[in-house]
Amino acid sequence: MTLPAVVQGRLSLPVIGSPMFIVSGPELVIAQCKAGIVGSFPALNARPKEVLEEWLKRISGELEDYRAKHPEKPVAPFAVNQIVHHSNDRLMHDMELCVKYKVPIIITSLRAPNEVVTAAHSYGGIVLHDVINIRHAKKALEAGVDGLILVCAGAGGHAGTLSPFALVSEVRQFFDGPIALSGSIAHGRHILAAQALGADFAYIGTRFIATQEANATPDYKQMLVDSAAGDIVYSSLFTGVHGNYLKKSIANAGLDPDNLPEADKSTMSFGSGGSSKSKAWRDIWGAGQGVGSIHDMPPVADLVARLKREYDAAKAELLGGVAAQAAE
Repeated sequence: MTLPAVVQGRLSLPVIGSPMFIVSGPELVIAQCKAGIVGSFPALNARPKEVLEEWLKRISGELEDYRAKHPEKPVAPFAVNQIVHHSNDRLMHDMELCVKYKVPIIITSLRAPNEVVTAAHSYGGIVLHDVINIRHAKKALEAGVDGLILVCAGAGGHAGTLSPFALVSEVRQFFDGPIALSGSIAHGRHILAAQALGADFAYIGTRFIATQEANATPDYKQMLVDSAAGDIVYSSLFTGVHGNYLKKSIANAGLDPDNLPEADKSTMSFGSGGSSKSKAWRDIWGAGQGVGSIHDMPPVADLVARLKREYDAAKAELLGGVAAQAAE
């Protein structure tokens, strides 16, 4: 399908760096965009709320300057994530600033973002909404979103349980617009696989936590390097919504990761990064099942360059195999 105009000719790889609580800040976003992939951050990471304008001004300005000095390089647009939920009492304030700075891409989470869509479209921005099932996907499309982010089994942080094979296939039966696919993507080969499934973008979060620009503690980054898929725990305890977390960080917080109680959705709290009791995101660290592919903590530019080499090699291998079969 045709990609949205906002990204055409501006990507080195079909990748969106997902917005991560605490971890995603201006340094990470700017580095991702300069490397040619969409960088994003949750608006709620800018605290107090007045800091958001500082971040938007800095990101917009640095990317504009870099683009002018390097016209030969693809410099990607950036995105801001908005939590559409009653616990987010900053939504209107934050969207007013996004309109002021004409943020190219708004990523919305949780509820159908009717008011956000209207605001973003007023200046030519697009809205991508993350979903974990078909019901959510259809409600988002009814609200007028431009694309969908399918958060499948194995994704870091808040994640669904459906296989990407199932969810992408079913969504493609009624939607031919932009789709980003999330769930254990940590290698260039995985990006190509996402496209082969029918997605337009890979949506990558956990792999970028283990980079120099990520706002994560050294212990968090090292734990990612030291972990594998079996070290991920899926629980609703910490925010009221099911998500994937590093088992060792749960144990370090004094909890038994193998015997966690369920939480009611009424405990959802995003404005403070989770409940003060559980200290989600700060002490209990989100991560996806793709951690087994993480072995180092490079600068973002080096990581994206590596992902591109892996992606290109996988594509060449696939095309070579097709050509060989055709010649037989």
